[in-house]
Amino acid sequence: MLVHPWDAPHDDAEWQDWLAAHDFGQLAVNGPAGEPPFVQPLHFAYDPAAGDAVTHLARPNPLWTALEADPTVVLSVVDDYVFVPGPWQSPPGAPPEHGTPTSFYAAVQLRCTAHVVDDAAAKADLLARQLGHFQPEGGSARPTVGEAPYGRLLSGIRGIRLEVTGVRAKFKYAAHRPDETQDRIAAGLAARGGPRDAAAHAHLSRRRGHDAPGHRPSPPART
Repeated sequence: MLVHPWDAPHDDAEWQDWLAAHDFGQLAVNGPAGEPPFVQPLHFAYDPAAGDAVTHLARPNPLWTALEADPTVVLSVVDDYVFVPGPWQSPPGAPPEHGTPTSFYAAVQLRCTAHVVDDAAAKADLLARQLGHFQPEGGSARPTVGEAPYGRLLSGIRGIRLEVTGVRAKFKYAAHRPDETQDRIAAGLAARGGPRDAAAHAHLSRRRGHDAPGHRPSPPART
């Protein structure tokens, strides 16, 4: 993923805060020689303090052999994406039809070393951590080895702890465009009111001013 300086996160908190609210992504695992990678959609629980994310998959999933052969993986999350019509992006003083259509989006890619979790008690703890993230209000029994209702189901899954070794994050929202162009884009998003337009508008407004000429934003965050 190409990250221009003006699209880079301003600090670790920017992408971490966004990721905290976007906990569904795709895990990319290198396939065997000559085969394409496995790409697995999944929920995950990320802990910036621990520097890892946890998830689990069914034991029959076909990616296990590839994952064990090469544990270097990428967890990719993309959201808040919109199409921006060309006229919205035209430079000040230029005809509207000279504007360049583009996409806006937020994306975080976590480069990870995957650790497969097969111990029953460790899997129960991993599931409890996921439940604590997704269902903090409770209402479900704690996964416990040998106890109903989930103990008998532990053998049907394998856990994954993703140790984060690097991060690439991007917030592509016209931060390098002149104010007049950004105003036009913001007005277009507000008027259109389509899916994710409000989120894109919020990103554009939040990042304005940080990447003005002469400002050098932080490079993509690393952990």
